[in-house]
Amino acid sequence: MAGNTFGTLFRLTTFGESHGNAIGGIIDGCPAGIALNISDIQSELDRRRPGQSSLTTPRKEHDTVEWLSGVFEGITTGAPIGFLLRNEDSNSGDYDHLKSAFRPSHADYTYTAKYGHRDHRGGGRSSARETACRVAAGAIARQLLAVEGIDVSAYVERVENTDVSFPPRYFDRSEIDISPTRCPDPIAAKSMAAIIEAARIDGDTVGGTIALVGRGIPVGLGEPVFDKFQAVLAHALWRVPAVKSMEIGSGLHGTTMRGTAHNDPIRANEGGKLYTVTNHSGGVQGGITNGENLIVRLGFKPVSTLMRPQESVSTSSESITLEGKGRHDPCVLPRAVPIVEAMTLLVLADHWLINRVAKLP
Repeated sequence: MAGNTFGTLFRLTTFGESHGNAIGGIIDGCPAGIALNISDIQSELDRRRPGQSSLTTPRKEHDTVEWLSGVFEGITTGAPIGFLLRNEDSNSGDYDHLKSAFRPSHADYTYTAKYGHRDHRGGGRSSARETACRVAAGAIARQLLAVEGIDVSAYVERVENTDVSFPPRYFDRSEIDISPTRCPDPIAAKSMAAIIEAARIDGDTVGGTIALVGRGIPVGLGEPVFDKFQAVLAHALWRVPAVKSMEIGSGLHGTTMRGTAHNDPIRANEGGKLYTVTNHSGGVQGGITNGENLIVRLGFKPVSTLMRPQESVSTSSESITLEGKGRHDPCVLPRAVPIVEAMTLLVLADHWLINRVAKLP
């Protein structure tokens, strides 16, 4: 199976399935000499892990990282960083009924058609369980980028038809995590929690959007023409399960504007540093970061697994009624926040390293 490695210089390869013995990853290209805060990495994983609130799946996974290589006495050595997260609460029997059935809107049919054989337990490799590996790697990328003052912050912007009362902006994690919805707007967060809980009780699911803002990003990241920054970022973020749309800056709304309103005028401050008056570009122009905040909005579909009967087909093409079983999120958005941050951090770390050889001093 190809497609399990991401990045050019800062590269992540992940392995494992939802109900296998473990999942894990190998990070290659991480510079030596980074003093890692292991507890901060674990904190990132705790934000993604299941069972953290009544709004998420009750599956219990501690997601404690076992470091296998590349870190000695808390400092990166420059060698490949190998890590492992063991699966402790898989309950594979919940999926026995899927041995000969395809779930609607899942990867069951497409994986079977492509490979001829699939792991039906929780979706196997297609499960969002694999994203824990990305969060662990993204946490290391965050600590690498911190020395340059680069950071990103994501939060739940909308659930179903309820959204926040402000445009995208950077929030500290404490402001985001104060609600289990991971929405920093207290009024909207309360409504979102009620919507998610009502969907859960009804055996249904809901979707929405996540906003991400990156700050401290230097001018010059991105490699035209085929590896423009927004193209690589899209490659990363469209790898997040359940993502159905992506916008940068003004996004789709910008298509309703005229150029006179949409262009970002450039000014120089007293020190001669350039800045833009507006940020419809979302921090990227010509495929290269321009020094302004990165602004991204991602749309997520409702979770495909419903706790109610659905029409489907068996592997022998017979019509069946499929009963929802197992433990699933009624809304992926709260747990997707750290995943979105991680994938963006991986892109930033990779392109920050690449840009260091873009020109001679």
